[in-house]
Amino acid sequence: MTRQQGVLRPDVGADDHQDGSPDAPVTLVEYGDFQCPFCYRAHPIVMALQRQLGSQLRFVFRNFPITEIHPNALHAAEAAESVNAHAGPDAYWKMHHTIFEHQQDSPDALDDVHLVQYAAASGADPVQVELDLESGAFREKVKADFLSGVRSGVNGTPTFFINGTRFDGNWTDRGEFAGALARAAGVVLTEA
Repeated sequence: MTRQQGVLRPDVGADDHQDGSPDAPVTLVEYGDFQCPFCYRAHPIVMALQRQLGSQLRFVFRNFPITEIHPNALHAAEAAESVNAHAGPDAYWKMHHTIFEHQQDSPDALDDVHLVQYAAASGADPVQVELDLESGAFREKVKADFLSGVRSGVNGTPTFFINGTRFDGNWTDRGEFAGALARAAGVVLTEA
């Protein structure tokens, strides 16, 4: 069996966190780590690209916590999954943004106490999120995302896939990144 490197495995499905229409001509998948400083830098870039491409872009986030160097990343991912399960996708995206907005606030910005506060601010029951963190209720979901990243050839964060193919360009160069997305979508960009 031949393995193709740089191909998304599995394809985007119902269990993925999706922001945008499933019918969008381009799907951007990010394997990310909520404690990763590079993912923190990528977050506003992705948000700007979402605004720029509008209905042409569907964004998908998959968890890839690198716990050896980011000890709070696993619980951050689990807390976000708990919010999604109990309060829905809108609350999930609010939690997702809140985690990245606060990631650099202090060394303990992603400890369980803060994660539960962010979950409450996102519309989830903080007691339920705390119980889920204690029990590891969403550890298998996070592990499934992580293993899909391994199968897809992910070895660091953030790693992006455009329409199922790994983007090996410079994501910090918004023009290059936007250009790759626009080509995949078959659209001409307007400035955002």
